[in-house]
Amino acid sequence: MIRISVDLMGGDHGPEMVVPGVAKALERHPDIRFTLFGLEPECAPILAKYPALAQASTFVACEVAVGMDDKPSQALRRGRYRSTMWRAIEAVKTDDADVCVSAGNTGALMAMSKFCLRTMANIERPAIAAIWPTLRGESIVLDVGATIGADAQQLIDYAMMGAAMARALFEIEKPTVGLLNIGVEEIKGQDEVKEAGRMIREAQMPSLDYYGFVEGNDLGKGTVDVVVTEGFVGNIALKTAEGTARQIAEYLRAAMSRTLMARIGYVFAKSAFNLLREKMDPGKVNGGVFLGLNGIVIKSHGGADAEGFAAAVDVGYDMARNGLKSKIEHDLNLFHNHRSTLVVPATDSSSN
Repeated sequence: MIRISVDLMGGDHGPEMVVPGVAKALERHPDIRFTLFGLEPECAPILAKYPALAQASTFVACEVAVGMDDKPSQALRRGRYRSTMWRAIEAVKTDDADVCVSAGNTGALMAMSKFCLRTMANIERPAIAAIWPTLRGESIVLDVGATIGADAQQLIDYAMMGAAMARALFEIEKPTVGLLNIGVEEIKGQDEVKEAGRMIREAQMPSLDYYGFVEGNDLGKGTVDVVVTEGFVGNIALKTAEGTARQIAEYLRAAMSRTLMARIGYVFAKSAFNLLREKMDPGKVNGGVFLGLNGIVIKSHGGADAEGFAAAVDVGYDMARNGLKSKIEHDLNLFHNHRSTLVVPATDSSSN
C-alpha cells in the first residue's frame, strides 16, 4: 500500500480539478490510500461525487489555503501548522504518508518543504526535477527552478539525485548523465560546470554512466537519461519547451483549418495528430519532484487539468514504490565516501 497526502486547495482551480485528478489516479492504482487536506466547505460537496475515493481516503479539514500569489515568507507566516499545504507535507515528516502531492504555489511549497522536512545530509540545496519528453521516450532534467546558481559540488549532487530518480522511475540500472553546457568540448563553459564534469569523471560512480557535456538540442533528442544544470537555466529551458509546444500546436491548428483540402486531410490523419498532441501537451508529462529533502514532495503544474494532476500522482506513486529516497541516500553516501578515499593527505613541509 502506498500512502499519498494531497493538498486539495492547490492549483489554479483548487479542489474542482484536484479531486477528480486524485480519483483518476486511484482508478489506475487501487493500492493507494490518500490523506486529503482541504477546506471543508469547498471540498465536501466535490468529494461526495466520488464515493470510491472517499472510501480509500481520509479527509482532514484545515483552516488556511495558501494562495497562488502568496510570497513564500508570507505563506510560512500565515500557513505554518494550519494550511492544507503544510499539513500535507507534515504527513510525510510524521510517516503518515510516503509522498506529498500539491499543485500549489511553487515557492511556498519549496519553502515549506525545506522548513518541514529539511535537506538530506551532504545536500546544501534541493532541486526540482522535471520529466522531459524526448524522441527516445523520457529524460529527467534538474534543476528546473528550485535555486538560482550552483557550484560544482551542488551540480554533482544533482547528478547523483537525478540518476537515483531515473533508476526509480525508468528502472534503468546505470542511467546516462550529462551536464548542460554551451558546447561538448571540455574547454567550454563556466568553471563550475567544467569542474563538476572533471570530478564526476574521476569518481567513476557505479550508479551512473557519465556521458559528458550536452547542449540544448540534446534535451529533445534524449541523448542522456539525466540532464543536469542549475535552476536559472533549467527553468528557462522548461518554459521555452512548454511555450514551443503550444506554439507548434497553434501552427498546426491554423494550418488544418486554412483550406477545405487541409480540413479533409486532417480527417484522414486525425489519429496521427491526436498522438502528436498527446506528446506535446505539457500537462500529460506532469509532476516535478523535489529532490534532496528527507521526504518526497511532488509539484503538479498549477494549470494542469484532472488528467495532468493524476499524472503527478502517478509520479509520486512510482517514486514511493521504487524507494527513491533510499536510492538517493545510498548514492550520495557512496559518492562522498569514495571521494574521501581520493583525497591525498597534505605533506608536512616542516619535516623536509
